[in-house]
Amino acid sequence: MASTDPAAPERIAAAALALLDRDGPGALSFRTVAARLGVAHATVQRRCVDLAGLLDLCADQLAAELPDIPPGTGWAEATEERFRSLYEALVAHPGLLALRGARPWLGPRLLGRLVEPQLADSLAAGMTAGEAIAAYRRMYLLTLGSATFVDHRDPKGSMALTRTALASLDPEEFPVLTGHLAAIVPAVTDHEVFHGALRQLVRAADPDR
Repeated sequence: MASTDPAAPERIAAAALALLDRDGPGALSFRTVAARLGVAHATVQRRCVDLAGLLDLCADQLAAELPDIPPGTGWAEATEERFRSLYEALVAHPGLLALRGARPWLGPRLLGRLVEPQLADSLAAGMTAGEAIAAYRRMYLLTLGSATFVDHRDPKGSMALTRTALASLDPEEFPVLTGHLAAIVPAVTDHEVFHGALRQLVRAADPDR
């Protein structure tokens, strides 16, 4: 049952994410979140302690969007579904990614919905602990990096910036980059770059292969 407390952690996180999505990273503060919730900013600050705590709440809120994989699902299918869903959740909130930077994503819900079941599935499939953690880290870093370095909500703007930057290069010094703009520019925002790389990592690590 959802909490009726306007300053409950999940409500704070939802309000902060809505601000980030609508107005960008510069709009986030205890005061703006509190105003959206109709409470005093000190109330929000007590719940979060600092901005890092607020961002941690937001990050863990995203874990609610991750799927519960049914028991008996094959390792490759379960793994691809978990990281595909994580990618989609992250891409939907670029403001949060911009503010969190390299901070680890270690909230209890994210650990419980992604990390623990993924490692457990890998061990059950026959991987050693070292192999399971290495496979997880490769896919986690691919997912986080793919979501972080492009604002997929404005693909036309990202492609235009890339095209302008590459078109200004000296063709004699950069013949490949300037001569293949039609192939290079769309790849900047193509989601299939992530999905294809994820499938390759999953196939390479699949214990059933």
